Amino acid sequence: MTYIRNTIEQLQQTSPAQTEFYQAVEDVLESLEPLLEQNPKYREQAIIARLVEPERQIMFRVPWMDDNGQVQVNKGYRIEFNSALGPYKGGLRFHPSVNGSIIKFLGFEQIFKNALTGLPIGGGKGGANFDPKGKSNAEIMRFCQSFMSELFRHIGPQTDVPAGDIGVGTRELGYLFGQYKRLVNRFDGVLTGKGLLWGGSHARKEATGYGCVYFANYMMADRDVELDGKRCAVSGSGNVAIYTMEKLYELGAKPVTCSDSSGTIYHEAGIDLDLIKQLKEQQHKRLEQYLETHTGAEYTPRDDYPEDGHQVWRYDVDLAFPCATQNEVTRADVECLLEHGCLGIAEGANMPLTEAAFDAVQQSSIAYGPGKAANAGGVATSQLEMAQNASMQRWSFEQVDERLKQVMKNIYTDISRTADDFGQPRNLVLGANVAGFKRVADAMIEQGLV
Repeated sequence: MTYIRNTIEQLQQTSPAQTEFYQAVEDVLESLEPLLEQNPKYREQAIIARLVEPERQIMFRVPWMDDNGQVQVNKGYRIEFNSALGPYKGGLRFHPSVNGSIIKFLGFEQIFKNALTGLPIGGGKGGANFDPKGKSNAEIMRFCQSFMSELFRHIGPQTDVPAGDIGVGTRELGYLFGQYKRLVNRFDGVLTGKGLLWGGSHARKEATGYGCVYFANYMMADRDVELDGKRCAVSGSGNVAIYTMEKLYELGAKPVTCSDSSGTIYHEAGIDLDLIKQLKEQQHKRLEQYLETHTGAEYTPRDDYPEDGHQVWRYDVDLAFPCATQNEVTRADVECLLEHGCLGIAEGANMPLTEAAFDAVQQSSIAYGPGKAANAGGVATSQLEMAQNASMQRWSFEQVDERLKQVMKNIYTDISRTADDFGQPRNLVLGANVAGFKRVADAMIEQGLV
């Protein structure tokens, strides 16, 4: 539609050089054409133009001192994108790649992901171009305290509730929460993903990975395919990847790959998950160390990857779970997966397919679970943590996991039904984008021009 194309062109003028953000916006808007044709109210109310502009963008410097006494300066962000459904909700990412485009694409995706959970949370995202790797605990603490010394002014349990993301785990959240509490003199549920000793929830660490597998299970069952016995490619070796692999094993599947920034492991017998947890969660070592105890595994260093993609997708597998980062899967990777008979892709990461890879998937018959649906389990469980904090209760692991499973089932049912309603059965991209958009857009209209 000309209306959508004009919106994207205007966005490119008002938000220049934000490629990832344009990609995320275009992905959503192109799916909305059938809905906009049916319902002119969304155009009349300029919902699209209002949605693509954040309600508030916060950028700030983060000065801190390293262990050598040298002053360092990083850039911090918090994009409060949309609060129509509830307080802003979305993670903080500490990584050298963080910039305005990355944070805005993540925040924009978060609006619809959070809407799909059916829970009262809006969309936001934040972070800094700080790299925790190679830093001492003292350096990370000083950085987090400086970061929170500005961020605390803009967040609160009924305003904006950040969580963790890449580079922000329980350690970083602990330092951030301690500084927040010191500054406001309150013990608020202002962050999620907290440690169990200080307001965290059981199953939060596992939720994104578990939820992705639950979603894949529902998606494949709709095609009469069981996860039991399936060989699975998983990228990444962080929180999402580890607990995706754990749940795959629980359901009888076998993950045979994982990766980190330095290379890829392929283990025909199945990834040794206990060893991965030891290397990554406890020792913080590279995956290459895996070969010291598993000589039958293959390790491909990053320098030896195919020129047109990622080694992790170049094996004979039934299902693929991209769980690392954005734009990690190329068109050549997708073509290789299809050639090997891969039956489905479920995104544990946000926007892991390049535009060309996404087009290749859309042109195929492969089952495809987009990230805003498939990896929504993390933010859903964050909201469950908020509920526990507000009521000063703690639910058991089993209680939280059961609620997570039901949320993922509801998401799959909702987006699948929406795709059917628009005459495109099994098009879960359209289903997720339309279902999430409708929930947010209708709330915006009911709340007036704000």
